[in-house]
Amino acid sequence: MDWIGIYGIIFITALFFSLLYTPICKAVAKKYNFLDVPKCEQHKLHKTATPLLGGLAMFASWLTTILGAILVRALFPDIADSRLMAQADGVLLVSRETVVLLLCAGLATLLGICDDKSSMKAWKKLIGQIFIAMIAATWGGLGITLFIGIPVVTWCVTVFWIVLIFNAINFFDNMDGLAVGTCCIAFLFFTVAAATNQQYFVASLAAVSAGAAMGFWWYNRAPAQIFMGDSGSHFLGFLVAAVSAKVTYYTPGVSTTRFTMLIPLFILAIPLLDTLTVVLIRLHNRKPIYVGDHNHISHRFLHMGLTRPQAVSMVHLLCLIAGLGALPLLWGDMKTTILLIIQGLVMFTLITFLQFALYKGESK
Repeated sequence: MDWIGIYGIIFITALFFSLLYTPICKAVAKKYNFLDVPKCEQHKLHKTATPLLGGLAMFASWLTTILGAILVRALFPDIADSRLMAQADGVLLVSRETVVLLLCAGLATLLGICDDKSSMKAWKKLIGQIFIAMIAATWGGLGITLFIGIPVVTWCVTVFWIVLIFNAINFFDNMDGLAVGTCCIAFLFFTVAAATNQQYFVASLAAVSAGAAMGFWWYNRAPAQIFMGDSGSHFLGFLVAAVSAKVTYYTPGVSTTRFTMLIPLFILAIPLLDTLTVVLIRLHNRKPIYVGDHNHISHRFLHMGLTRPQAVSMVHLLCLIAGLGALPLLWGDMKTTILLIIQGLVMFTLITFLQFALYKGESK
């Protein structure tokens, strides 16, 4: 069996456990009152109390798949050929980093669960995010160098990136299936990017994350039976940040251009740009940036006459377009790179138009 088959098995296994665990977490949420009650909040579109704990379901399926793979590797060492096992043995060399990532994913989920149960102050949640990001950047093997090569700069950039993605995914969770679908698309692109560079462990990590997200999406699509809550946005946000930071985009002597470092920005362009524009609008309206409103790109599509499922599908299509435009950077020459960057800028201009040109000041 080759690595493509391995990624497929990992994805399907995580998908299976996510489909299995989500109804269980839904029942637990109802029993222990982990519910999202609208309470006449203007930025919330649902009308009835909806179970939370979707993040716990995704984390449980993600962790079960990873631990199950480790167990299978230990009990059945001959299940794969020697080439695959040699690569699997390489994972042991970064076992401490793997444990740290597992721990940080668990802490991110726990932080979100605490916020779902009893709403935390924004500054307290931010401190928790920074704490988790610092652990991951220090001991988790994550590092965004930006070709500067100064350790303290790399560490600060990495911490900033993780905290940024935490909040970008949290902001993006404003419609049924939107954030989890966007993250699933991102994980699939990161799987391809890592596999292309023969980063087997990172590709596997992205594949298992995609499977966990896809399984939950089935229950979270409109009309949502369960929300992922802050536990889900923090879990997915951390994994998206970690996986994107672990993929190697530029390899000296192999890559044709350093512009490959733009790949994660392309893949995550839609939620990042949405976060930026929403923050600017809230600052313009002199409102706290952490207070929800209806100024997201998904809401723009609603204002244009689309239904909520159609609006979500439009956003997902934009994510696919952005991601597909990024992958050729891995093997394209400078001319290809310039063309793709121009294409990306045109698309970002379109999104900016949707955000600002159609802005009517709804949140004033």
